[in-house]
Amino acid sequence: MDSGLCHYGFVEISRRETTIRPDSFDQSSVADSSRRTIPSPVLGGLALFGSLFTVLWNLGSYPLLQPDEGRNAEIAREMLESGNWLIPTYNGLAYLDKPAFFFKTVALCLGLFGQSEASARLPSAFFGLATLALIYTVCRRHYGRKTAAVAVLVITTSPLFIGFSRFVIFDMTLAFFVSAAILACFSASEAEGQYRSWLYAVAAACAGVATLVKGPVGFIVPTLVTALYHAWGGQRGWWREAFAWRNLAIFLVVVVPWFLGVSLYHPDFPYYGLIKESLHRFTTDEFRRTAPLYYYAVVIGLCFSPWSLLLPESVAVAWRERYSWHHVDRLFAVWALAVVVFFSLSQSKLPGYILTAVIALGVLVARLLVQSVESGGDSPVARIVWRGSLIFGIAASLAAILCLLPSLAPEILDVLPPRISAYLRDLASAFLWMGCLLAVSATIAFIGFARRDARFTGVALLLYALLLVPILTAHMDQYAEHRAANSLAQRIPPLSQDTTLACYRCYPNGLSFYSQRYVTIISARDGYELQSNYIRFTLSNAPNWPGSMVREGDFGSWLATRDRPVFLLVKAGDLENLRARLADRDVAFAMLTADFSGTLLQPRRKY
Repeated sequence: MDSGLCHYGFVEISRRETTIRPDSFDQSSVADSSRRTIPSPVLGGLALFGSLFTVLWNLGSYPLLQPDEGRNAEIAREMLESGNWLIPTYNGLAYLDKPAFFFKTVALCLGLFGQSEASARLPSAFFGLATLALIYTVCRRHYGRKTAAVAVLVITTSPLFIGFSRFVIFDMTLAFFVSAAILACFSASEAEGQYRSWLYAVAAACAGVATLVKGPVGFIVPTLVTALYHAWGGQRGWWREAFAWRNLAIFLVVVVPWFLGVSLYHPDFPYYGLIKESLHRFTTDEFRRTAPLYYYAVVIGLCFSPWSLLLPESVAVAWRERYSWHHVDRLFAVWALAVVVFFSLSQSKLPGYILTAVIALGVLVARLLVQSVESGGDSPVARIVWRGSLIFGIAASLAAILCLLPSLAPEILDVLPPRISAYLRDLASAFLWMGCLLAVSATIAFIGFARRDARFTGVALLLYALLLVPILTAHMDQYAEHRAANSLAQRIPPLSQDTTLACYRCYPNGLSFYSQRYVTIISARDGYELQSNYIRFTLSNAPNWPGSMVREGDFGSWLATRDRPVFLLVKAGDLENLRARLADRDVAFAMLTADFSGTLLQPRRKY
């Protein structure tokens, strides 16, 4: 590192004629630096504990949530059961909305550790921990052990990271391989000779696997971030080595066999995968996931909290000094900005799309926190942190009041609709614990502000973020009652093997996973109930539907031809409609949950 530079937030400003290491400051400017310094082993141990705690605590204690967890776990279960590792299926139908890699990892875990919620979530947890290990390794090399440990703590306590490392969903697996590709390219730009070529080969392989996780975005994002990073630094010609024939061959060897294999079995897949699922998802509102341009600013504010409270002032300071950035800071800043802008331009928007941006922001916030602790209570960079402490204290105090209200004044819930009121009463204990946690965290934050000590700020934010996990998981059952198929599957009476389980205009995601059987769906709109764009695409063009799917208009004739019992499920909103359609039968529906009713229909005798 050049001498005469000292860190200010995310930047380095020429201030003193002294050489400064990444995790230290000029002792002449901070007389009590050694007293304020937090020992690296303590931070390292806390980072390890925090990572394992937030990712693994009670991982299988709550049911699979709809729609994503129930669907993805069932696809993996069917893959394991059928032995078809090339073409994923969902309720027996080809599911090509996403490539097969993630489903394979889940299926392997289900086969090794049994079919449970924890087994289904293990791949996301594993790749979450692997991502943290990757970030720690890179940050330790360039910034030192303290910043590396704090970076892990900030990332692992961010709600977006916690959620996607604990759900059966693609995003954390994708984040690992995308991050690995970006960091391999970055490391290659600093390496020489054979090691440089080897790193670019690793980046190509990681981009290939990322593509097998979630399609073209797996190579587009690493390429975009790497290109912008080199462009900002004025480095030209990097692409000759990055896109050398050997690296292109590695990428194609990883991706093409799967793509060709699927295309041979389903000739419509190239058009669907490249045009509809990729191009149309980015450029049109066909998938009905549109959101305003500022959508991801809101996502970062909420899903990167409480650390997001430090971002506004830090970004302003960093931008003023952008020409003095350290090259590693520049990488993470470009990374976060490129991902957010790219997906903001997309017509389809979901929080998980910017998961890697939150990882990059976590590193930058860690830089700020370490520097604020070691620079003293009234230094410019420290003022950013303790002002953030005040904001957090105020926000946490207001949130604590809102959380405690249902316990202190339960009558206030009477003004809400009865169903919402009953739901919130079920969660009263969760709100009580949340309120207490927020109150304690706010108190510590106020102490940090009063004492101008960033260490109290760090404790307040960490305490709040770490204890969210046990509080939320301990009270997940009440939430899962409305968002999981487990309770519904348990309340369906035991059915014989020859009984058809059917759903009228609905399909609770996860029902097949918990019931261990396929479901016949009476569909109102081209298989809409399965929430699979590819299945809808194929059914809309198919004159004849497979046996597990029945058009609503054919429901009467289908039911008349049944020679075996049918257990029929229906949502509360369609119950009266179904009663009218079954008026010629003596049917009694039993309420299974607040949302679903069911009845057993016996086949009519033939004379």
